[in-house]
Amino acid sequence: MKITTKEVRETVGILDDIIKEYKLENPNKSRDWRTYEQRVSKRLQKAFCELKPLVDDAINSIKIVRGDPRGSKPSMTLNQKVLTLLIKHLLGKSNRNMSFMNILFQWLTEISVSYKTIERLYSDEQVILALHNLHILILKKKGIEEADCSGDGTGYTLTIKQHYSSYAQKLKDKAKENSKQESDEKKEHKHKESKKLQFIYSFSLMDIRTRMYIAYGTSFKSEQKAFLNATAMAKDVGVAIKSLRLDKYFSAQEYVKICQKNFGKLKIYLIPKKNATIKGPWEWKRMMDRFAHSTKDYLKEYYQRNQSESGISEDKKRTGWKLGQKRPDRIDTADKLRGVWHNLYWLG
Repeated sequence: MKITTKEVRETVGILDDIIKEYKLENPNKSRDWRTYEQRVSKRLQKAFCELKPLVDDAINSIKIVRGDPRGSKPSMTLNQKVLTLLIKHLLGKSNRNMSFMNILFQWLTEISVSYKTIERLYSDEQVILALHNLHILILKKKGIEEADCSGDGTGYTLTIKQHYSSYAQKLKDKAKENSKQESDEKKEHKHKESKKLQFIYSFSLMDIRTRMYIAYGTSFKSEQKAFLNATAMAKDVGVAIKSLRLDKYFSAQEYVKICQKNFGKLKIYLIPKKNATIKGPWEWKRMMDRFAHSTKDYLKEYYQRNQSESGISEDKKRTGWKLGQKRPDRIDTADKLRGVWHNLYWLG
């Protein structure tokens, strides 16, 4: 392997032209809508049929020991709590989704609880543990032991007042207009305003072959923190990560080090920035070598990251662009529900 910083920067300089040529050589395949609808129909039917048995298995693996037998008896079983949250998260969606959901409602008959009871389910430790078990069981049922992954982040609003994408665009526009010499008072005022708006960052790691999420994480602070939370979860899931594709936001040596620390030896695909150098860990150097000397093959691997972008689009069409919770623990639970439904839809 012989690579120089000059070679990398020269390739970055002509990357736009290489991408145009690559896209001409690899046009997008047109979708056969009839077979697509048939495949979706089969997947959804399997998802809804498999849900209750999977929830039962997830709960059966939990051993609950009550330290104090006193107190009122819960109005719902753990099984009912988990199913209630999952169904609540999906209600009100497309006609196609609803047509396959009829089987779900018979599981929740003779349950009458207040909205506060439903709200508390988001912070119920047993429910959270059952959802985690459910995530692991779905991955095992799909037979995922190792994965070539892509990763991408997005944002969800916690209220119905603003849409995340329009808010994010406003922030970008303001950044261009504002002077670099802002006073500390203005910065502090903006920080307080952003806290009031309360958007949450979410990051998901997806297995490219099965389109299922291996792990996900959230953060109030940044997409970087959400990424770190997702990698921490992926480390505990037990799936070996063989390769990873991330967007340009993560094009720095430190993220290569983080991935190697959590996942061991793996291939990483990033698009270098204009000022990139070959200094860094060996995987960074190997990545720069692949990028500069086999650019089109590298792009073919990197562009599989589009699966993550389409996955996020699916999620927002399926369960909406807002999470509807404000407490951090309940926000994490709402994000888990999103991830579980995504994987259920790709279980078939």
